[in-house]
Amino acid sequence: MNTYSDTGNAKSNQTEYTVTEISSSLKKTVEERFGYVRIRGEITGFRGPHSSGHCYFALKDDRARIEAVIWKGVANKLKHFPEEGLEVIASGKLTTYPGSSKYQVVIDNLEPAGAGALMALLQERKAKLEAEGLFAPERKQLLPYMPQKIGVITSPTGAVIRDIIHRISDRFPLHVIVWPVRVQGETTGVEVSNAINGFNAMADKPDLIIVARGGGSIEDLWGFNDEIVVRAAAISDIPLISAVGHETDWTLLDLAADVRAPTPTGAAELAIPVKAELDATIASYKARLQTALSRQFEKARSHLLAAERGLATPDMLLAMPRRRLDEATGRLGRGLDLATRRKRASYESVAARLSHRGLSSSIARSHDRLDALGRRTNVAHLNKMQSTNRHVLELTRRSVNAFENQVSRTKARYEQANRLLGSLSYKSIIDRGYAVVRNAKDTPVASIGKIKSGDAFSVELKDGLISAVAAGTGSAPKPTTAKKPDTQTSQGDLF
Repeated sequence: MNTYSDTGNAKSNQTEYTVTEISSSLKKTVEERFGYVRIRGEITGFRGPHSSGHCYFALKDDRARIEAVIWKGVANKLKHFPEEGLEVIASGKLTTYPGSSKYQVVIDNLEPAGAGALMALLQERKAKLEAEGLFAPERKQLLPYMPQKIGVITSPTGAVIRDIIHRISDRFPLHVIVWPVRVQGETTGVEVSNAINGFNAMADKPDLIIVARGGGSIEDLWGFNDEIVVRAAAISDIPLISAVGHETDWTLLDLAADVRAPTPTGAAELAIPVKAELDATIASYKARLQTALSRQFEKARSHLLAAERGLATPDMLLAMPRRRLDEATGRLGRGLDLATRRKRASYESVAARLSHRGLSSSIARSHDRLDALGRRTNVAHLNKMQSTNRHVLELTRRSVNAFENQVSRTKARYEQANRLLGSLSYKSIIDRGYAVVRNAKDTPVASIGKIKSGDAFSVELKDGLISAVAAGTGSAPKPTTAKKPDTQTSQGDLF
C-alpha cells in the first residue's frame, strides 16, 4: 500500500464505501448476527403513542440503554401496553436506523418482567388514584334495598352471568340487563368503562350495576386495574358492585366501587334480598300487627267497661234535681200567698193617701212650686237675653271697625299701585316725545327689519294714533337741514 501524506492527494488501494453502503452493511450484520432477541429492561422516555400511532421509547438497565420502537399495528394488539418505569421483557428484532446511526429493537411482543413488576406498577397506580380521592369512603353510595332493574357487565358466554342470573332468579326474580364485554385482554379496560358510562347515560337507567368476572392471575385481571375503569366507577351515578375474581383477588376497581363482593354469586346476594325471606318477614309483621290490634281493642274495651261502671245511673243523676223541684214547688205556694198580702197592704196604704183633701193639698203645693219655677225661669231668661244683646253689640262694633280699617288699607295699596303703574306705563314715555310703532297685528315693532315694503302699521303719539303704509326700508338718511313740517301730513309720508 503506497500513501503520500505530504500532499492533499493521498491515494490508497483500500476499498472506498459510501455512507449508505456502510450503514446498510452494519444493518445487515446486526440483523444476521442477533436476529430475534428477548431483552429485559426498564421502560424509559415513554411519552405515549406518536401521532402516527407508533410508540418510541428506550429500554435500560443500570449500565446501558437501547432504543426501542413498537409499530402501530403491533401496539394495538399488545396485552400489556408500555408504561414509564415498567420493567418488561421485550421480544423483537434488533436492527439499526441509518438515519441517525443508532441501533434499536423493533418490538413485536411485550410482557411485564414477572408478577413483582406488575405489583409494583399496581401499587404505584393505587397510590396515585388514592391521592386523587377516588377511593375515599365519602364517595361511596348506599345500595338500593329493593332494585327494580340490575345492569350486569361481564362476558355473555361465561359461567359468571349464568351464576348471577340463577342466583337472582332464586332470590327475587327481576329485570336484568347484560352489557357484554371482554373480561380479559388489552381492550377490557375500555369496554368495561364504556359499559359503566353507557348504563349511566341510559334514559331508563338500572338501579344497580354489577361488574363481574371469575378468578385468574394478576395478568388475567389486569384490565380491571386500568385507570379508565377506576375513574368510570368513581363518577358513576348508579351504585356499583365489583365482583372481579375470587375472594383473595383484588383490583383497583374493587377500591373504587361502592361495594366489593367476594364472588359474582356474592354480588347477586348483596344486590337483592331473598323473596321467601321477605314474604316470611311480612307474614310475621302481619301476624304481630293483628295481635297488637287485638290487644289494643281488648284494652280499649276494658277501659270503656271500667268507665261505664264509674258512671251514675239516670235515676241517680235526676234524684237531686227532682228533690230541688219538689222543694221549689212547696215554697212557690207559700211565696205567692205572702206576696199577695204584701201587695194588698201596699195598695191600701196608697189608697188611704189618695183622699180628696190630700189630692187638693198636693195640687195646691204643685201650683206653688210651678209659679216659683216660672218666676225664676223668666228672670234667668231676661238676664241671658240682656247679656247676649251686649255681646252682639260689641261684636257689631268690632266688625265695623275692622271693615273700615280693611277698606282704608286696601285704598292706600290701590293708590300706591296706581302711581307705580303710571310711572312704569309707556304713555309717560310718549308724553316726553316718543312714539310706539305697531304692525297690522297690533304688535309693537322694535326693528325696521320687522316691517317690509307695503306692510301696514300704526304710530301711537301723545295725542293720537296715525295709520301708515311702509314705502321702503333701509339705512337712515344723513342729517340735512331741517324743514318745517307742513301742518297737514298725508298718510304714508312718514317713511
